[in-house]
Amino acid sequence: MHSSGMSPASVRTELEKILSSHGFARNDRLSKFLRFVVEQHLKGNAAELKESLIGIEVFGRRPGYDPRQDSIVRTEAAKLRTRLSGYYSEEGSDDPILIELPKGGYMPTFQEVATPRNAGDSNRRVESAVAVIALILVVAVAGWRYSERNTLIPIAVLPLSNLSPDSENGYFADGLTDELIRNLSIIKGLAVRSRTSSFVFKGEAHSTREVGKQLGVDYVLEGSVLHVGQQLRINAQLIRVRDDFPLWSGKFNREWKDVFTIQDEISRGIVNSLRLKLGNGQRRYETSPEAYDLFLRGRAFPIQQGLHGYDLSIVPLEQAIARDPSFAPAYAGLAAAHAARSGQFKFDLASEMSKMRAAARKAIELDPLLAEAHDAMGMAYARDAQWAESEKSFRRAIKLDPGRSESYEHFAAFLLWPLNRTGEALEQLRLGQTADPLSARIRSSEGQVLIAAGRYDEAIHTCQKLPDGYESKIQCLGRALIGKGKMNEAIRIMSAEYNQGVPAGSQTRGYLGYAYGRAGRRQDAEKIAASTSWLNPFNYAFIFAGFGDKDRTLEALDRAAAGGPFRIGRALVGPELAFLRGDRRLKDLRKRVGLPN
Repeated sequence: MHSSGMSPASVRTELEKILSSHGFARNDRLSKFLRFVVEQHLKGNAAELKESLIGIEVFGRRPGYDPRQDSIVRTEAAKLRTRLSGYYSEEGSDDPILIELPKGGYMPTFQEVATPRNAGDSNRRVESAVAVIALILVVAVAGWRYSERNTLIPIAVLPLSNLSPDSENGYFADGLTDELIRNLSIIKGLAVRSRTSSFVFKGEAHSTREVGKQLGVDYVLEGSVLHVGQQLRINAQLIRVRDDFPLWSGKFNREWKDVFTIQDEISRGIVNSLRLKLGNGQRRYETSPEAYDLFLRGRAFPIQQGLHGYDLSIVPLEQAIARDPSFAPAYAGLAAAHAARSGQFKFDLASEMSKMRAAARKAIELDPLLAEAHDAMGMAYARDAQWAESEKSFRRAIKLDPGRSESYEHFAAFLLWPLNRTGEALEQLRLGQTADPLSARIRSSEGQVLIAAGRYDEAIHTCQKLPDGYESKIQCLGRALIGKGKMNEAIRIMSAEYNQGVPAGSQTRGYLGYAYGRAGRRQDAEKIAASTSWLNPFNYAFIFAGFGDKDRTLEALDRAAAGGPFRIGRALVGPELAFLRGDRRLKDLRKRVGLPN
């Protein structure tokens, strides 16, 4: 019932506080339940709050629903009462209004609280007040310190050590590390380094201070995981970099089914240690242990094996979805896998694009706040040359998770670079580097965009920073040297890599053939063309461009058009194909694939 003087507005204010709390913000089902019964009561419909109505309106049961055959409302009501009790014992302990759902019914009650619910005598109230003031001062000082630095608190999650006797369980440690990174990224006040940089330290002896220096972080979370059968043991500790001081540690010996609770407790431990607020409105995912295990398997493959790992991830992600069709992250991971395959000519590109779009849309339908789902949708729109929609999706992904480096890189590579917005592309890539300072992929893209912008000295400097053996280092450096007019040096380094053996579809072939053609070494260029596969038509386009042969270059680009407008756009922005600009046939090609002229 309403207490005297309590307004509907004050009840709704309390409701919103509850729904934005940690226990409710990521649980759509209980949030919907609570909102429905509160609003019906405020509208004067409390007498109609029967089990059958709630089953239909909240849980999607069909008209004629019989609560005697389906106990979902009673089951969820019990969970709701427990969740409300937990809220008022922690986050809401000092709230002025108490919303409860009494046992035996579904009509909520609202009660004004005149004094703190945990208060005792006057001395205890004074102590409580002093404690609150002290806490406010501590938080204020912490807030001032970080606002003065005009930055968030930088933190890295290092790969969890796999202590399981079965080495194949390495997927679990890697996947769980990635999940912890994602969970911490939603916490306001933290700047979490992306997985690419964190996984540089996997399996290596390292000092906390060295990690802090390379990643530019103040805190490091590290630990280990032992997964045997249905038992799970996780040890974790948060270390302050400047003095190697452990601020927090946790040891969890639980059953495998409690993995989500463990993740929550680790997040809460970090939040409490750094005096932050938990969550920013994103959902807490709940799924079956079987589905989550399959999801972690799929998530680990790209971490462990790069581009090829996306191929391997599809089956376990599809199996996870079959187990739980409501698990949004599995759809987002599946969309990312098909996005990776849709850029490779060895696959049925039309089929890959269709599957990518379907998975991305489903992920957003299930969770509109999932950043990686919007990122996947941005890639899907770019494949279809729907540039305005693509840009909205990428910007939405970045807003939802500013620490996710992939969103910045995809925004640059799929949209800004192919549309020749090179200055904006570089800006996004450098923002991505802040979150992922050791990412070779982002640095490689930066080098390629600098080449497109004609900034060859900067490109050479950037390409030289790529790790030795990284797949695109030599072609990046070779292209920049060609731009500087250092043809012989470019040929020397690219031919050395070519002679060591490169795949038939490697783009190094095309750029080396281009350099040979430009240097007048046509016979050498023709040899490369003869041994090159049409699995990458761009190689032929670059080789023929080195001869200055417009007809054959455009013919190769026609074949390459199946790769999507973003790939054609990136090639056309580069200096190798500048000789085609102004040709009517090129304008026709651009129009056909959806690129602006």
